[in-house]
Amino acid sequence: MIWDVHSHLNAVDGRTPEEKMAGLLRYADRLGIERLCIFMGFPFLTDPKPEQLRQQNDQVLQGIGHHHDRAFGFVYCSGKYPETSVREIDRCVKNGPMVGVKLWVAHRCNGPELDPIIARATELQAPILQHTWFKVGGNLPGESTPSDLVELAKRHPDAKLICGHTGGDWPLGVRAIRASKSLATEISGSDPTTGMVEMAVRELGAERVLFGSDSGSRSFASQLAKVQDADVPDDVKKLILRDNLRRLLMPILQAKGIKA
Repeated sequence: MIWDVHSHLNAVDGRTPEEKMAGLLRYADRLGIERLCIFMGFPFLTDPKPEQLRQQNDQVLQGIGHHHDRAFGFVYCSGKYPETSVREIDRCVKNGPMVGVKLWVAHRCNGPELDPIIARATELQAPILQHTWFKVGGNLPGESTPSDLVELAKRHPDAKLICGHTGGDWPLGVRAIRASKSLATEISGSDPTTGMVEMAVRELGAERVLFGSDSGSRSFASQLAKVQDADVPDDVKKLILRDNLRRLLMPILQAKGIKA
């Protein structure tokens, strides 16, 4: 049984959120993926306005509406609009079915503007997945690095922060977050290069590594290969493929009465 912490409706065939969700689950079923965490609607917007954040969260709510036994929603927030984002957390998490928070590239996550968002998510026991990347040619304006996330984690030691993509350039990403014991990482988005999972397990500990696919931008199969072909014991693979994410989500799932 596999739980995927990083999936999207974008780049999946279908005209509506329901059609896209059904397609995504068909592919997941082929590979034994039991649960998907879904966030961000379509099209992808690097700097969404408040009304666009709400619209994209509505698309996710619509997509997961008939699949609560298979899909967990994460609310899309932006450090540019902290008040709107906190309201969206209340609407979609506190008073809705979502169980986590997603932050992308509109605003670097080390800024104090993020503090109300992280604080509200932490109050609700919701994990926060922050996109991170180290890019050779320079990051997008507002795009965070793992080092930025380390700064945020220092201000919010009780937050359940997840380093998205392990920073893309994963050897640098692993080293950047290594000393921040409260940070978990997820392995989605980059090519299935030999040694990624082994290094993450060796340097961070198996309990801090989560499986993510970045579907539909990436295939489930290519991202699963990182774990299934890794030179680590089977019990470590089980932690990465399900148990670590399940443990992170369990407090909020129990609070909402969701069985998992």
